[in-house]
Amino acid sequence: MGWLLGIVFLLTVLGAAGIKIWSLRKAARELRQDFAQKLAGDTNVGLSVSCGDREMRKLASELDSQLKLLRKAQLRYELGDQEIKTAVTNISHDLRTPLTAISGYLQLLRNEEVSAQAREYLDIIENRTEAMKYLTGELFRYSVVVSAERYQQKEKLMLKEVLEESLAGMYGALTQRRIQVETEFTEKRIYVEASRGALLRVFENIINNALKYSDGDLEIRMEENGEVIFSNHASALDEVEAGKLFQRFYTVQSGQESTGLGLSIARALAEQAGGRISAEKKGERFVITVSFPAVC
Repeated sequence: MGWLLGIVFLLTVLGAAGIKIWSLRKAARELRQDFAQKLAGDTNVGLSVSCGDREMRKLASELDSQLKLLRKAQLRYELGDQEIKTAVTNISHDLRTPLTAISGYLQLLRNEEVSAQAREYLDIIENRTEAMKYLTGELFRYSVVVSAERYQQKEKLMLKEVLEESLAGMYGALTQRRIQVETEFTEKRIYVEASRGALLRVFENIINNALKYSDGDLEIRMEENGEVIFSNHASALDEVEAGKLFQRFYTVQSGQESTGLGLSIARALAEQAGGRISAEKKGERFVITVSFPAVC
């Protein structure tokens, strides 16, 4: 009889332990799902679990506190980022007026009788002024592009069609620079959820980068996993420079008419669409890889 009571007691303990484990697993699943929803949304409702376990409730409370801190930090970042974009827009806009006036006075000075040395100085000032006007315009376009509402409107697009459209739009510039283009696209239909304008801008800015740094070739491949790979010989770039090209305003000395914003804009727009973009130097070739989440 004693052994029977022992078995009953053991089964009771195991049953209680099983119920406890099931309850904890259920609470962990609820907590995980609730955390994901709260993280994606904007609500002050705290995390909760149905389990009465004290440690699980402590965990839920701690995660809730951290989530609120994260939401505050995210809000500060978004507000600060928007303030920076607004400031850049305003500053670049305000710089246009004096730069235009300087250009006008320089033209007037060119009509005056000046020495050869003074005319040389005028040439330098005019070149610098034009460079400032170009940089100011690029600053303005950058701040507008990365916050433009039209780039937030997404639609289902076939990746190959958009890539071919952007390549066709850059054909004239590529031909003028005598860059030989080779393409290799998968036959698989790959669709992405993105803004057509943003996607075109991403590809065009990458191709435009090849116009600056290519030694005369450009290879574009689209893999079955949806990755688009741009590759060209680039003797002007080393590995360190290749890794810095996505930084705002970084330029390589040999790059012509470059403000260092093209690839920075490409990365910002790609990330807005949930994509990724990276660059590296592989031997003598500079390689940029772009990928977006595929949709059915």
